[in-house]
Amino acid sequence: MKVIDVFCCYYAAEGEFNGVPRHGAAVRLTAESDAGNIKYEYSVSFFRHDDASDFGISYDAVFTDTAYSARGRRSAKREKELLSYLREKIDSLSDANGGKVFWDQPLIEERRG
Repeated sequence: MKVIDVFCCYYAAEGEFNGVPRHGAAVRLTAESDAGNIKYEYSVSFFRHDDASDFGISYDAVFTDTAYSARGRRSAKREKELLSYLREKIDSLSDANGGKVFWDQPLIEERRG
């Protein structure tokens, strides 16, 4: 199984999960390929980010949505289309779980794989 971050960036965020205030969010679109199958997934993980050097990712506030799953392989065309929905999908996951991502406040430069 091979997992690749098609897109990854950390943003300022807000939310409270399990009684802990969170001020950062890791946003990802990942591709997972295995035995001729491909799956793309949107995910947002809210973490504490109490100061500028705090990037300790929490695993108790992770929300995901499968964007695509089928036989096949990675496709640049499909990834471009899925990236066009990234903010909408992440906002939906965040809103449904009581969080908010501040898109205009990245904490690191975005990475693409």
